[in-house]
Amino acid sequence: MNNIYKKLHNACNTASSVKKSNKVKGMHFSPLEHDSVLRVSMDALLSNGLYPTCSYVTDINDKCVIVTCTMKINDIEAPDNFIVIDGCTAMGGLDKFGTGNAMSYARKYAFLNALNLKTGLDLEDGYNATPFKQNSAEKSVEANPQYADDNVDVEEIKDQIKNTKTIEQFNLVRVKYKDQIQYLIKNNLRAYRQVSDIAETHSIKLNNNGQQ
Repeated sequence: MNNIYKKLHNACNTASSVKKSNKVKGMHFSPLEHDSVLRVSMDALLSNGLYPTCSYVTDINDKCVIVTCTMKINDIEAPDNFIVIDGCTAMGGLDKFGTGNAMSYARKYAFLNALNLKTGLDLEDGYNATPFKQNSAEKSVEANPQYADDNVDVEEIKDQIKNTKTIEQFNLVRVKYKDQIQYLIKNNLRAYRQVSDIAETHSIKLNNNGQQ
């Protein structure tokens, strides 16, 4: 009988790729749906004699609900053996759907972390890996953390803001992405603050250039 780590390793190796859904109106990329991740994950785990259970901790502030999922993967053949996947957190709005949405997101991230699922990206970490290019002589610079969102292309918004040359162009971009930014305010404050910081810095630069 394989130990639980060998079973999880085999589940990771044999899990099929998660197929992203088609883009829908208002979204700039193909989303990775919870149900698709759940289907692939459960098939891989059950095929290897493993069964996951989840517990949740919920925090609520004045702008959002924050849910942290702790997943326990149990060995069906040896019930006393288990692996814990913790620290998977997601945010939801304060409406009646917020807690459920955040729980689904957090659970999805736990599955992704446990099995390192392939998602159809060209550069999958650990899959078909190619050697790193030789390091340059330049000193490395620690990058600020980048926060993404499953329903809003945060990087596109940031790039559109940074590419504006006048305050008029900047304002047009703000109007164009108004709905997406409102979504981030309600559902992903970290990503919103990242966009907001770039917007504030760039608007000051444009205003200063216009006064010269």
